[in-house]
Amino acid sequence: MYTEICERAGIRYPIFAFSHCRDVVAAVSLAGGLGVLGTTRYSPEQLDRELSWLDRKLEGRPYGVDLIFGGESAPEPEALDQSARLPEGHRRFVASLIDRLQIPRSGGHAIEQFGVGRNLVMTARHAQELCEVTLRHPVRLLASALGPAPGEIVEQAHARGMLIAGLVGRVEHVRRHLFGGSDLLVATGTEAGGHCGEIGVMALVPQVVAAAGPIPVLAAGGIATGSQIAASLALGAQGVWTGSIWLTTTESDLDPLIKQKLLAARSLDTIRSRAMTGKPSRQLLNAWIEAWHQPGAPDPLPAPWQGMLNEGALVGAYEQGMTSVMGTPVGQGVGMMNTEDSVRDVFYRLLEGYGVAAERCQAVYSASINQA
Repeated sequence: MYTEICERAGIRYPIFAFSHCRDVVAAVSLAGGLGVLGTTRYSPEQLDRELSWLDRKLEGRPYGVDLIFGGESAPEPEALDQSARLPEGHRRFVASLIDRLQIPRSGGHAIEQFGVGRNLVMTARHAQELCEVTLRHPVRLLASALGPAPGEIVEQAHARGMLIAGLVGRVEHVRRHLFGGSDLLVATGTEAGGHCGEIGVMALVPQVVAAAGPIPVLAAGGIATGSQIAASLALGAQGVWTGSIWLTTTESDLDPLIKQKLLAARSLDTIRSRAMTGKPSRQLLNAWIEAWHQPGAPDPLPAPWQGMLNEGALVGAYEQGMTSVMGTPVGQGVGMMNTEDSVRDVFYRLLEGYGVAAERCQAVYSASINQA
């Protein structure tokens, strides 16, 4: 399982792993893949500590960082303080949900412990601050979610030898990322956890591969087995971008209560919803999200205003362990996440499954040749 992207990224296997947990990121990179640290829940100071830890732990092995660069819909913090911009009807609806679900008032520590709240409101300034921290570390890959990275950041990253990865949810996004200087693309199917589009990975990947030309493409969306990696390579991808499967590993710092919900969940227990951030995002179903999809509920606000509505309301639920309200972004592959295993075990199970699938395909191909 060695492709061109392995050589360019300095890795042994073309398995990229997105996680908000530094321990997961490190374990994947140590196993021969490329761990990518998600940054939305971190302050600049916290991110610097996490990246410094990774630098020491990995001793030169490559890792990546994922940033969400704010667009026109992400105003600066001064504007976010203007709560009057939040419609009164939406504020009343949230207040009624807090009462109906009996969510207690927050003591504030969940923001620091879990990043709850901070990861719901994304602004251009916060992304810039996190990027400045990232550029001070020997990061191998800088991933740009929700649109191309700004040109000056691409220049600085390339000057430091970093690869730029752009996440795309439809073939129309390809041109923008290539024009913006992306070195590889991540074709993210609707099965993926977090922000995703409407097109399934089996239909999306071949279109992105064709449009990308010589630019490498990774497949993403619900990938939880080695056979899916084999299928992705057969579609023309040079590797895979994974995320959800690392949430239930022993190294993951996800709240144990949410881990148990994921281990018991089916693929049907996820929903693509604007209820959390204002942008379509696949989430584990819970009482808070379900309420936003009931008749009479207001339409979610655009980002970042919807996140502002939610951030204060949900922190108390996490602090008190209210499992009915607690959740996480997760893809449809959750239906195959049934045991809590180490990152190393999950990683090598992917490799083993890929080998079995490749041998199966080879046997079918050989049989077809013999029949010809």
